[in-house]
Amino acid sequence: MRAELLAVGDELLYGDIVNGNAAWLGRQLADVGVTIETSTVVGDDVDVIATAIRVALERADAVVMTGGLGPTQDDLTREGIAAAAGVELRRDDFLEAELRRRFRAMGRREVRDVPVMNYRQADLPVGAQPLPNGPGTAPGIRMEIGAGVVYAMPGVPFEMNDMFTASVLPDILRRAGQPAVVVHRVLRTAGMWESAVAEALAAEVDRLAPIGNPRIAFLASGGQTRVRITARARDRAEAETLIAPVEAAARAALGAGVYGGEEDSLESVVLGLLRARSATLAVAESITGGLLAGRLTDVPGSSVVFRGGVVSYATDVKASALGVDQALLAAEGAVSANTAAAMAAGVRVRLGADYGLATTGVAGPGELEGKPAGTVHLGLAGPDGTITRSLRLPGDRERVRAFAAVTALDLARRTLAGLPGSDIAAFVDDATGGSRE
Repeated sequence: MRAELLAVGDELLYGDIVNGNAAWLGRQLADVGVTIETSTVVGDDVDVIATAIRVALERADAVVMTGGLGPTQDDLTREGIAAAAGVELRRDDFLEAELRRRFRAMGRREVRDVPVMNYRQADLPVGAQPLPNGPGTAPGIRMEIGAGVVYAMPGVPFEMNDMFTASVLPDILRRAGQPAVVVHRVLRTAGMWESAVAEALAAEVDRLAPIGNPRIAFLASGGQTRVRITARARDRAEAETLIAPVEAAARAALGAGVYGGEEDSLESVVLGLLRARSATLAVAESITGGLLAGRLTDVPGSSVVFRGGVVSYATDVKASALGVDQALLAAEGAVSANTAAAMAAGVRVRLGADYGLATTGVAGPGELEGKPAGTVHLGLAGPDGTITRSLRLPGDRERVRAFAAVTALDLARRTLAGLPGSDIAAFVDDATGGSRE
């Protein structure tokens, strides 16, 4: 079965609200084997809504809509569906009576407390069926138009979720017959650009292209790339069998770049490696300003191995709090590989940890100490010495800081796991290598 998503609302077009409903619906429908190829956002205009519905039904079996079912003048989804179907709106007596009952139950006296406009929610296109809205007052709509069907749900997420699960999804499954089982397998990578991940898997993607099942997708976010392998089959066991060789090929091609699966995070993997060694970690942060410590302490149980952190943002604090040599700071500045190494060694000693991890650099937008924005130096001090990495990261201030935190965690992961660290160069525009002191 093919479906399209259609969201209605000027607030979505103007960016006042992010269309999280589409992401949630896409996952729900994909998981039951429904193909989603198009997701559209339109404004509060009857003709635009009607046209979008007609166009979607030319390509798909079902249109799943959200938004525009409230009581105000700009809630025009009902009118749009009616126009697409070429029918009139009618007031549904049962829905109106139900609204009156709900208002009374809420302690509202209809004449004084309930604006007449609220009863617009009882209007339905002729031939449509209402969908119950347990948490809210605006009923949904199911309307067959030609060979297709339109489902309209409120834009309020918890109302939409309830209506979709209780009414829309069962109807879609009934119309689709027994859908294929869809199984996803996710591999999480760090230290590699999305393009580098795609290049590493190009041969496998090309091999699967004529078959179309399984499929590989690349999802980049926050300095990391997820590889999603999706298989459709008659049952889960068959889907798992299809995925297994593709996953094995992906892991082989990506090597040390893979750090876990769907449920893993980079910080949880680092903490797990520390627990396996019965080792502890402390962090010294300048450019990341607490991002590393925040990510690590987001993981339940992190206190077992995470000692704490020092945000040494000012140059003099690097000396006073971490013991970085004043002569080094005078000669090389706060942004250098040797300063990162000294910060890592200092926080390791000051907080009594087995490993110290440090970040320093220039987040931007301007230069610092004559060094351009995106310059980052990392240090990792441990029982076997100190490792440094010097990087040039792209993007604005927020991205540079986020990527620096990810790269620092990945440096710790690779070191603790005994993995090669050279792949980190694929993550940056200009990796200047590193050293072990």
